[in-house]
Amino acid sequence: MSNLINVGFGNIVNGEKITAIVSPDSAPARRLIQNGKKEGTVIDATHGRKTKACIFMENNQIILSALLPETILERFNTGNKEGQ
Repeated sequence: MSNLINVGFGNIVNGEKITAIVSPDSAPARRLIQNGKKEGTVIDATHGRKTKACIFMENNQIILSALLPETILERFNTGNKEGQ
């Protein structure tokens, strides 16, 4: 059974496919986002708000979220406990 996580504004991500959740403040993260936008692999789920988390997926897609990485982690952990 897949672990679906709400990453804000009703946007849902498959938690089993997440590789990393990072803050977009570092230069390497900003570079990856910039390159991903050029390649068309970035999904913006912020609804126009400030990006606070970058979710890197197994298929090399990057999802931008307006939620903090800690909030997404809490939702991920809560989803795992409910599924058990």
